[in-house]
Amino acid sequence: MRKIIIDEEFKGLLPALDKETFALLEENILQNGCRDSLVLWNGILIDGHNRYEICTKHKISFNTIDKQFDSREDALIWIVSTQISRRNLKPLQLSHYRGIHYRADKQIRGGNDRVTDQNRKCHSDTYEKSTARRLAEQYKVSLRTITRDAKVAEAIDAIGEVSPEAKRKILSGEAPIDKKVLQGLSAKPTEEITELAKKIDAGSYERPKPNTTKPEGGEDSGSGSAAAPQLTEAIANLSVGFHAGFRKHMGSGDIKAAKTAMRSYIKQLQSFYRELP
Repeated sequence: MRKIIIDEEFKGLLPALDKETFALLEENILQNGCRDSLVLWNGILIDGHNRYEICTKHKISFNTIDKQFDSREDALIWIVSTQISRRNLKPLQLSHYRGIHYRADKQIRGGNDRVTDQNRKCHSDTYEKSTARRLAEQYKVSLRTITRDAKVAEAIDAIGEVSPEAKRKILSGEAPIDKKVLQGLSAKPTEEITELAKKIDAGSYERPKPNTTKPEGGEDSGSGSAAAPQLTEAIANLSVGFHAGFRKHMGSGDIKAAKTAMRSYIKQLQSFYRELP
C-alpha cells in the first residue's frame, strides 16, 4: 500500500466530525467500501482524512489521485475552497476558511498586493485585482468582511498553537467566543492569547455580557439588526451547500448520506436559531 504522509496543519483545516456522523461514515465504508479516492499532493494527504483513518483501521483498500500545485499555499487554498464548497459550515468556520485563503493568497503574492511579472504569468489576469477584492467577489461578501476574516483566522490559529483543543472548541461552536473578540485578539500580546486559549481548553471561558444599556429615549440600540446581514448570508450559504449535496446523494441512491446531510443541515439551522436575539 502506498505510503501516505499526514500533515498536521492540513489535517487541522478539516472540521471535526461528531461521533454520530463519523460512525455513519464508518458504517457506510464497511458496507460499500471506500468509493471516493483520497487526494494527495507530493504524497501528502490533502483530502479524505476521515476515510483514510477508517480504511487504515479496518484494512480496507482505497484509491488515490494526485494533485499538482506550485506551492504549499496553493495546496492550502485548494483544501479550503474544497471544504467551503462541500460542507455545511457555521459562520465562524466560514470566516476562518476565508481568512486562511486570504493569508495564503497574500503569501503567494509576496505578502502584498503588488502584481509582479511572475504572478501575472502564473495566475493570469485574476491578479490584476487586490487579494481582498477578488476574494470578496468569489465568496460574495464585502471587502471589509474579508479583511476581518483574516484577523479572525490569525487569532484562531494563534490559539490553536497554544491548544489544538481550544481551537477545535471555537470552530465547533462549543466555546462561546464572539468574532469581534477574535478580531481584536489578533493584535493582543502572546500572553493574553495564551491565557484565553487555556481558559477555553479548560472550559472556564465565559462570553462577556452584552451592554444592555439603552440610549436616551429608551430605544434599543439595534445590535440585532446589525448582525442580520451576516446571519442571512450564512443561512444562504448553508442552504446552497445542503441542496447541492442532498441532490447528489439522492441521485446516486445513497440514502444514508442524504439523511446525514439533512441531519447536519437541521443542526446548523438550530444553531443559527439560537444566535437570534
